[in-house]
Order: sequence, then C-alpha cells, then structure tokens
Amino acid sequence: MAKQFMDPHDVPAIPGTEGWERLYPYQYQFSKVDPERSAFESSQIWFYDGLHYPEPHYPFDLIWDEAWSLALSQYNTRHWLIPPALGIDHRIVNGYVYISPVGVADPADIPKRVPHFMERAGYYFQNWDRLYENWKKKMTGVIDRLEAMNFTELPEMEDISVIKEGLGIGSGYKLLKQYDDLIDLGLLCWQYHFEFLNLAYAAQVTFFQTADQIFPGIPMSTLTKLSAGFDPILFRPDAELIRLAKLAIEVGIEDLILKPLKAEDLMKELSTHPVGKEWLKELEKSRYPWFHISTGTGWYHTHISWNDNLNIPFDAIRTNITTLKSGREIGRPTAQILKERDRIADEYRKLIKTDADREAFDQGLSIARLVLPYAEDHNFYVEHWFHTLFWAKVRQVGQILQNAGFIENADEDIWFFRRDEIKQALWDHVTSWSTGVRARGPSYWPKEIAWRKGVYAKFKEWQPPAALGTPPDVVTEPFTIVLWGVTNNVLQSWLGSGGDGGSENEIQGSPGSSGTAEGPARVLKTVEQLADLKQGEILVATTTSPSWAPSFVKIAGAVTDVGGPMCHAAIVCREYGLPTVVGTGKGTQLIKTGDIIRIDGDTGLVTIVKRAG
Repeated sequence: MAKQFMDPHDVPAIPGTEGWERLYPYQYQFSKVDPERSAFESSQIWFYDGLHYPEPHYPFDLIWDEAWSLALSQYNTRHWLIPPALGIDHRIVNGYVYISPVGVADPADIPKRVPHFMERAGYYFQNWDRLYENWKKKMTGVIDRLEAMNFTELPEMEDISVIKEGLGIGSGYKLLKQYDDLIDLGLLCWQYHFEFLNLAYAAQVTFFQTADQIFPGIPMSTLTKLSAGFDPILFRPDAELIRLAKLAIEVGIEDLILKPLKAEDLMKELSTHPVGKEWLKELEKSRYPWFHISTGTGWYHTHISWNDNLNIPFDAIRTNITTLKSGREIGRPTAQILKERDRIADEYRKLIKTDADREAFDQGLSIARLVLPYAEDHNFYVEHWFHTLFWAKVRQVGQILQNAGFIENADEDIWFFRRDEIKQALWDHVTSWSTGVRARGPSYWPKEIAWRKGVYAKFKEWQPPAALGTPPDVVTEPFTIVLWGVTNNVLQSWLGSGGDGGSENEIQGSPGSSGTAEGPARVLKTVEQLADLKQGEILVATTTSPSWAPSFVKIAGAVTDVGGPMCHAAIVCREYGLPTVVGTGKGTQLIKTGDIIRIDGDTGLVTIVKRAG
C-alpha cells in the first residue's frame, strides 16, 4: 500500500495552459523555488475541495475561497483557540483548490489552549440564541447595503449640484470606492459566516467523541440521527414550492400551471385569470427572499438563482403538483425523523451506567442539537441570498467595462479577471475618463481574456486527483472531519485503491443518511443535468446543493464524491429521509449513468450490481 499520494509539485502541466498561474493569487501556487516552503508542502496532505468546487475556478469567483481561507482559520486559531487545530491552508492546481488542515505542531500546546476555548466557546453556547439573533440582524444589514448598491456609467459632465453643494469629489472616485465597498461587503459577509460555524462543527465532533467513549464503536449513522429533525430556514424555499403547488390544486388552476409554457408566458396567462392573479400574489410573497436560492452551491457566478430564471421553480411546482395528484406525499417526514431520533436517544441513555457519563452524554447532545440549525441556516443567508445579489452587482461592473471596450461580453468576460485586476481596469477607465486620453484596457484585456477562456476550457477537461502529498498521523481539524469527511481511515482507503477512492464494483464511502436503496444511477456533472433526473434513480454527484431539494421527490437515494457526516448533502438527505453515501472519492468516475447500484447509508458501501449495457 502506498504511504503517500503524488507530490503536489509533480502534478503534470496540461499542454496549452503554460502560464495559467497568473489567473490566481501568487500565494495559492505550490512553490518550487522556495526550498523551505516546498518541503513543507510536500510533507502535508492536500485534498481536493470538490465539496464546494465541482468545477475549476474562474479567477474572480476565487474571492469566496480567499474569504473563507481567512475567516475559518482565524476563528480556529485566534478567536476560539480550538485545542488541537489551527487553520486550513489553500493551494490551487490547474484551477482546482486543494486544502490542508493545519494541526497544533507541539502536543504540549494543546492543553494550554483548552481553558481559553472553554471560556470563549462556553460564552457563545450559553448565549447562543441571543447572539444568533444579533447575527441575523448583522447579516440582513449587510444584505440591505448590498441591495442598495447600483453601478452606473460615468457622466459626460458632472452634475451642477456637485459644484453648488461643494462636494469636492468626482464620479470616477465614487466608482472606485463603490467597487472597494462591494468587495469589502463580500469579505465582511464571510467574516460573519464563520462567527458560529466553527463552534457548530466543533460541538458535533465533541459529541461524537463523547458518545464513542461511552459506547465504543457506535455507528456514525446512529450518531447523526441523534441530532436530526430540525427546521432550518434553508428548507424554506422548497417548502414554498410545495405550498404554491398545494394552493394551485386548492383553487383549481393546477391544469393551467401544468401547461408546458415558459415562466414569462405562463405568468401572463395567469394574470388574466381571476384566481390566477391571486396565486401570482402568493408567488411574489415567496420570491423575496426565498427564491434568492442558487441552482447550485452558490460558489460560482454561473449558479444562477430561481429569481434569475423562474422556469426553474415553475418546473419544480409542476413536479410537486403531479406528485400530489398521484396521491404521494412530498416534503420532509419530520415527525417520523423526530420519533426515531428520540427513540434512539432514550435507548442509549438507558444503557449508560454512571451519572457522570449520563451528564456528559446529555450535555453534549443538547449542545449539538442547539447549534446544528446554524450549520444550515447560514448557507441560505450567505451562499444563496447574499451571493445571488453580489453576482448581479458584479455584472453591473462588467457592463461598464464592456461599454468602455475593455471586454466583449459583460456576462461572460468579467469573471476571468482577478478581483484586484478589476480594480486596475477601473483605474484605467476612470483616468481615461478624467484625462480624455484613450485607455489601454481595450487593446490589452480582450486578447488576455480570450487566452484565459482557452485555458479554463482545458481545466474543465482535467480530472483533479482526490489528494496530494503526505497523510498526517491523525486528522484533528473539526471541519475536515465532519464537513469534508476526510479522516485517517478515508485517506488510507484512497491510498489502498491507488488514490481513486474505490475498487471496480465496490466503493467505500462514509455513512451520510441511514437506509438502503437500489436502482439505476444518474451521474450529474453539472447543475443543468438535474433536469435529466427520473423517478426512482439514485443521484450520483461530486456534491449536492440544498437547492436541489425539489428534485428529491424523484430520487431513491444519493451518492457523493466528497463530504462528511455534517456536510450539506448528508444533512439535507437525512431530513428528507433519503439513504445517502458521502465521501466516496471518485463515485462520479467509477459509476456510469444507467448502472444499477445498491447503496447502504449505514455502512457507507456502494455496490455496482449491474453495469449499463
């Protein structure tokens, strides 16, 4: 069995992409010229973050990876002082992000961090509800500021009010500052993103460890059931689609909505119908903010929201109507999940022999249940609501640069700039506007963007290895364990199969959501392929998004390449009662659409029963 993966410095270059490194910040590159840094990189484990990034990065879209590389790490290392873990280091290879958990180097330092962690984390756990309500106010405040932004063209002449009111500043300066403000809001939003999240995952890890000490070998599938059955707002968008479908049936317009019309045409027809007009009012109530949910993970500008394309929610409403009319239930079986959760908790509690162990079990479980909703709720506020509005504002900036001749297509080209390069291009634009001299950008950027598009296309054809470098003795970072599902056992499994995450017909992943299912596989590589899902299929994807929930009425189960017990895919599928296996490594490569597969969400085993064709 191999002891390490390919050295990160030995990944072969893709022909035709020479110079790709300039698309991304310099600190993201694996170093071959700094011997000390290079040796450090070779000694670390680097795993591909396919959980968040199933596709290569557009240069601008890397902003969110930059934001969380700062925010997550600072909370681990400087705010909470998580005893065994520091931050998470980031690199990029051929457009794909690899990350590496950083442990506390000296074991003697771990006990010194414990009192600080107990004091700081304890304060948040004891005041969770109050602080969380305050967090919501901060986040909605950031969103309100973002919505109020509007990027407009520079004027041919400043308005006379600038003179008469003695403002003393020009539109060029305001454009530059507004762009800085936009980026700052994005980074501020991501500071708030991690205010609670590290603690939410740390609480899960602590409870898992406590339960395992009391009940050695307790299955992960059992542990995750113990905190299931909550009601995060992340599920509200799907609930709104179900509500609208039920309302359509109640008022008798379901046949009208089932017409195969585009959303725009259907809404026009509904607006001429007395009952349809009232239904449209309910639709508008649902749209803001609940349709500000991305069609994917929200990490890419290409993951448009339902509000950007109303055909998407209308298709889901039609599916819901058809399902309801067939007599089947839709939505989450929350009552059943809660009943099972409480039954398991009571049975285990009765087996505990000492008061001390019982108190530790109850306290750990209580905190785990208290904090878990945040692990999903923040996702709607940040990755969906905020990101949807943010991408729209960047498109406005792109339109200004297109009109100035810097790029050919605002919707496509702006994303091939790094965020700092957009600021440089805007400087070029405003100084040209102020001096009356032609800018350099129109002769520079179109050729550069065309080359970058070619490089990106080659990135998309490349398959990133699951991991690079040297596995650690012990993985201790909480996010790495419960979110990405990368543990020592998983790394050894990848190494044992040549790093491909599975054998020919059996793929070992991790338990995501309890239960078993067998059926034809549907392998999805892009969000757009969701439309191909058929009733009874098992969804196989790099990762899943919470916004895919409307499609869950069709599937029998799910398999993902990446993720741990507390990743969004696992949590969402548990709440919908769907068997799920996560963290298979390369399930999307080993399984083909049409293969008959059997999945076991309790053991994490995926079996290919019969190959397609």
